[in-house]
Amino acid sequence: QVQLVESGGGLVQAGDSLRLACAASEGTFRNYYMGWFRQAPGKERQFVAHINWSAGRTGYADSVKGRFTISRDNAKNTVYLQMNSLKPDDTAVYYCAATLRGLFTATKDYEYWGQGTQVTVSS
Repeated sequence: QVQLVESGGGLVQAGDSLRLACAASEGTFRNYYMGWFRQAPGKERQFVAHINWSAGRTGYADSVKGRFTISRDNAKNTVYLQMNSLKPDDTAVYYCAATLRGLFTATKDYEYWGQGTQVTVSS
C-alpha cells in the first residue's frame, strides 16, 4: 500500500507560480498512475491532471491546460505539479492520488490519497 505526502502549498498572489510535490513511500512507485485533484470549499473534489508511469502520457482539466504541468521523477518516488499564472479560482486543497489501473479522471478510480496541501491565491 502506497502512502502519499503532498507539500509546496501556500499563499500567493494572482499571476504567481507554485510547485507542488507528492512523495510516495512505495518502492514500486513507478508502477502507479498518478493524479492531482483539488477541492475548493463547498465544492466536490475535481480532477486537475494525471500522468502515466513513464511520464509519456499526461492529461489536464480544461481549466488548467496551458498553465499547469504534471511531471514525475521515479528515482525520487515523487510527482510534481508546476502551477503558473495562478488565479483566485485555483484556490483549493490539492490532493495527489495513485492507482495501478490506468489514467482516470474520476476520484472513485484512485485507491490511494494524500492528506492534501492548501493553495490560496489572492487577487
